[in-house]
Amino acid sequence: MSTSFTATSPLRLGTRGSPLALVQANEVADRLIAVHGLEAGAVEIVPISTKGDREQSRPLSEIGGKGLFALEIEAALRSGDIHIAVHSMKDVETVVPEEFEITAMLPREDTRDVWLSPVAAHPRDLPQGAVVGTASLRRGAQIKAMRPDVEIINFRGNVQTRMDKLARGEVQGTMLALAGLKRLGLEDKATCLLEPPEMIAAVGQGAIGIETRKSDEAVRHLVAALDDADTHLCVACERAMLAELDGTCRTPIGGHAVLVADDLVKLTAVLLAEDGSQVFRYEGEAATADAAAMGKEAGAKLKAEAGEDFVANMA
Repeated sequence: MSTSFTATSPLRLGTRGSPLALVQANEVADRLIAVHGLEAGAVEIVPISTKGDREQSRPLSEIGGKGLFALEIEAALRSGDIHIAVHSMKDVETVVPEEFEITAMLPREDTRDVWLSPVAAHPRDLPQGAVVGTASLRRGAQIKAMRPDVEIINFRGNVQTRMDKLARGEVQGTMLALAGLKRLGLEDKATCLLEPPEMIAAVGQGAIGIETRKSDEAVRHLVAALDDADTHLCVACERAMLAELDGTCRTPIGGHAVLVADDLVKLTAVLLAEDGSQVFRYEGEAATADAAAMGKEAGAKLKAEAGEDFVANMA
């Protein structure tokens, strides 16, 4: 297919159609235009409906996992309908299809989760037996570890949809990624920040990834100029941990890597039972050159500590 990016044949950028996804896609478009001196209109945003967005009634764990936010977008990339795909890295499967690669990641936003509630300043302050809404097993399990008495219910939808459900009183509290709220200009809606170690973020949280076809060298060259090496290294460390655990959205797993010096990366990770009754933690540091190896080691250590029975139930 053509890789000539002109006013009549723009670079087509595929994305989910949610307000947050479109903000992220437009950030990528703006950066491409600025870095390469492209004319306005040289990048076209192509919203794509995904099964993960269409099927809101059931938990993602029951309908195929977070990869459902990428399947249709990757199909469009494969067919040539789009040149690049933009994803939230926390929604990208640990194994990317062989013909694709994550060519670049933008500088990462704040990775923390936030708590939103009209009745409790913090999850610890909830009334006995309160109902908390989340579609994330990771968030739900960490809340249950903190407050075993609360009820966790499936709570899906885009950011505004979930905030509207909360305002209607469907639940007493919910959690969202601070990165998403900041990108939407809604960070003032947060009741409080949920800090580690009480709440460890999802692998890849706060990072925007740009996927290309390996065979499309012209596009890869354009996209590679946007890559933030520090973000890419830290997310690769987290994803190596997740891959070692064979982690999916059916498994409550959190992981956050951060550079603590120019040549040193720190990884904090957590593996939990869905009801929060068992919590296994890892914390380690390694040279940046060994970041992915540390991620793999972290996954292996968590798996060993949890034991064969626990791991068997993760599948």
